Amino acid sequence: MNAYQKTVLVTSVLLCLLCVAWEWFLAPLRPHGSLMVLKCLPIVWLLPGLYRGANYQLQALSMVILLYYLEGVSRLFEKGLNPWLAGLELILCSVIFFAVLKHLGPIKKAARANKENQPPSTDTPN
Repeated sequence: MNAYQKTVLVTSVLLCLLCVAWEWFLAPLRPHGSLMVLKCLPIVWLLPGLYRGANYQLQALSMVILLYYLEGVSRLFEKGLNPWLAGLELILCSVIFFAVLKHLGPIKKAARANKENQPPSTDTPN
């Protein structure tokens, strides 16, 4: 597991904890919490693959994390504790996104180079 994978895993866990704490007791949408606490489930579902370093799970996370980023931007202008929590969510999302890009970039580049170096197929359509 390289540094980028560790960064993605740790910040994903931190983002899940932030989401649960935010919607459960820090600044929930409704008093005493709401079902919005379940918004961390997409990341929780990806955590085993992130731990294994599965590239497909990292690619999926790079798309899913954009939804959390969008939520952070939309809740940044609320009052109370929400702007601080949204700012923290934006920071965590940014770290995750760029760590995924830095990890997957060389892998994608190597796959592209490998594909270009393969001889063309001689199969002709019938």
